[in-house]
Amino acid sequence: MDNPFRNLPSVNDLLETPALKTVVERVSHNVVVDNVRTFLDDFRTKLKTKSGEFSVPSAAEMANSIATWISSEDKPPLQPVINGTGVILHTGLGRAPLAEDAINAIADVSRGYASVEVSLESGKRSHRIDAVKKLLCELTGAEAAAVANNNAAATLLTLAAMATGQEVIVSRGELIEIGGSYRLPDVMSASGAVLKEVGTTNKTRVSDYENAIHEETGALMKVHTSNYVVCGFTEAASIDELVALGKKTDVPVIDDVGSGALIDFSKYGLTDEPTIQHSIKAGADVILFSGDKLIGGPQCGIVVGKEKYIEKITKHPMMRAMRVDKMTLAGLAATLRLYRNIDEAEEKVPLLAMLSTTMDSLRSRAERMLPRLQALAYFQSVEIVEAQSMLGGGSIPTQSVPTICLQVKPQSISVQQLSDQIRKSESPIFGRIQNDAYYLDLRTILPSQDLRVIEAISSL
Repeated sequence: MDNPFRNLPSVNDLLETPALKTVVERVSHNVVVDNVRTFLDDFRTKLKTKSGEFSVPSAAEMANSIATWISSEDKPPLQPVINGTGVILHTGLGRAPLAEDAINAIADVSRGYASVEVSLESGKRSHRIDAVKKLLCELTGAEAAAVANNNAAATLLTLAAMATGQEVIVSRGELIEIGGSYRLPDVMSASGAVLKEVGTTNKTRVSDYENAIHEETGALMKVHTSNYVVCGFTEAASIDELVALGKKTDVPVIDDVGSGALIDFSKYGLTDEPTIQHSIKAGADVILFSGDKLIGGPQCGIVVGKEKYIEKITKHPMMRAMRVDKMTLAGLAATLRLYRNIDEAEEKVPLLAMLSTTMDSLRSRAERMLPRLQALAYFQSVEIVEAQSMLGGGSIPTQSVPTICLQVKPQSISVQQLSDQIRKSESPIFGRIQNDAYYLDLRTILPSQDLRVIEAISSL
């Protein structure tokens, strides 16, 4: 019997094949050589475990397998995808897509140098917050502003700067937990502040806060429960009541509004989401919120409020560890500028554009896509159906927005297999499985992506 090991091509033989020459041009010689050696070592190991005759592939066949393997391994984990899930602020898919204005601003400051901490007017050193401070104060009515890398960082930084070693009074019904093991009590502990719980899960009155205040109290804190709702027999102290108590007792009030609405979202059918402006008008000393949720900007945590407290926060040693870079500042500034004109914001900020798109417009897009998908032989049926989209991102969890979906049922494979294939296509698409069918929600698919969806599914 021939020794099958003698029939294995050498590394050089494989590198000379057209398939691997193409990969070398795209990747690098060293990477391909390492992968070829690994492939051959694995192949030899498999040969040792085989009994009886075993056919060794030709050099060309083996090279094609190696090229496919390298291409698969070389594909970056972070790729642009199409969101057909109907979850608008999908955390797993990067939350809010950015406005073109923000993308262009990020590109402009990223190509070379930028005036991050130098004043163009004086030529002297400045502060990076100057890139967005005026806009944040203009839009919210605050005296001052600061920006950290996310709202969790903004919360930690604020508590560390304002209440290290002191008690911060919070309602038991507002001790939130969000994704990624973020728990307010743990953040409070990490900041050096001491958590003082008051009230009960469903009822906390302003008198509960007042009775807990003493000489060791550093702040009163209200936290918007953006990712859950306590309903039924409930009561909660309003920000207006807490501010009045804070003024009466000379204790600062921190309002963590979470998702951060700059406009009233009830116009989109989404109610009970507090606006930053309301908190400012109520007199809260410090307000915390996200830049990448209901504002639709890049990921960051924003702090606005009274100048004396914001100054303490920006001068805290932890601020440098949590500061944002020039790309975030550029993207945030460009997004905020759009909010000066709400009509322009609804047109250009993708989050607002999705929420303000009419059902008629969504249905019209679906009707244009329908015939192309119905013509595909591997679908049992493709129909236009009405459904509900969710805001997502831990925002307004119990409310939804009406939407139009393309409901797809495969012919000879399972719905899960269809979902897997579409997700692994050249243009990865995420849909949702519901009622034993695959749904593509047009509210979260950008109009410019409609053709890409058809092409990706047609090429399966």
